[in-house]
Amino acid sequence: MSRREWGLAGLGALLVLAAGLAHYLHANSVVAFLVAAAAIALLAHLVGIATEQLGGRVGPSAAGVVQSGLGNLPELFIALFALHAGLVGVVQAALVGSVIANGVLVLGLAFLVGGLRNGVQRFDSPRARLIATLTVLAAAILSMPTLAHAFHTPAAPHGRTLSYVCAGVLIVLFLVTLPGFLEGGAEELGAPRWSLTTTVVVLAASATAAAVTSDWFVSALKPATEALHMSQAFAGLVIVAIAGNAVENVVGVTLAARNRPDFAISVIVNSALQVALLLTPVLVFASLFFATSLTLVFPTLLAIALLLSAAVTALVVYDGESRWEEGAILIGLYVVIAASFWWGV
Repeated sequence: MSRREWGLAGLGALLVLAAGLAHYLHANSVVAFLVAAAAIALLAHLVGIATEQLGGRVGPSAAGVVQSGLGNLPELFIALFALHAGLVGVVQAALVGSVIANGVLVLGLAFLVGGLRNGVQRFDSPRARLIATLTVLAAAILSMPTLAHAFHTPAAPHGRTLSYVCAGVLIVLFLVTLPGFLEGGAEELGAPRWSLTTTVVVLAASATAAAVTSDWFVSALKPATEALHMSQAFAGLVIVAIAGNAVENVVGVTLAARNRPDFAISVIVNSALQVALLLTPVLVFASLFFATSLTLVFPTLLAIALLLSAAVTALVVYDGESRWEEGAILIGLYVVIAASFWWGV
């Protein structure tokens, strides 16, 4: 590790310590929120550096899968804590918001920044088509219990059972498609500067610290949402989802700016797919051990937003190339979706 990287690691540790002190000493909620947010952002940068080193060893596709899994740890912990507290609505909004934030907002930012800096960027078209198909399929499966309930079909009274069926199918799809995502991509990455041990330690420590700090971030966020008269749906869909995906937000946009579109797409969209295909169904089954069950019967507007986002994302990535105008389109869609949840669902 270079002197600068050691400095970033030290600063990250100090910010995490400060966020912990602010949380446990019950400091001003705004101060606690800002410190935790700064810590998450810096930890995301450290994960990005370590992931790039990992990519030089195993290829961008496999590194993207690993990084996405580590980057989703904050969402897992946040969801478990919220389920324990009975906040099912917040968990549902955060999970759907995570898929939308990665597949629309972060992807849009990556296309915008990458396009403005490097012009038209091209990535592995067959992989893009697989990602587009899986994104639409996952959104359709996640939305089915909601649609059955909204249209008062015979399956409507059996929302919990239907949720378990959908969750099981999603997990199977994840396991079936995982080998394809682990295959090496065509993009060449530079030789790694870190040892494998250093890379693994930095990745694991940064991701774990991000998970803990994200919990403090959400705790400090609640008073702010109340002061701003912000709905819990908006907080889960936008703020918690973006905070939980800070790793992908930074890494994906940075890789696109460096003209590494295959790696950027792998990191960004793999995270959305892992939330849809693995994290959400696992939480559905895990909720069996909590007093409050998590089902896939979402508020109707939430399911519609998920379906629209998946469809637009598929249209944008299906051709295997990106332009900054497409990034602007995706960002605009995200702003409209987020605004529609400000007052609740």
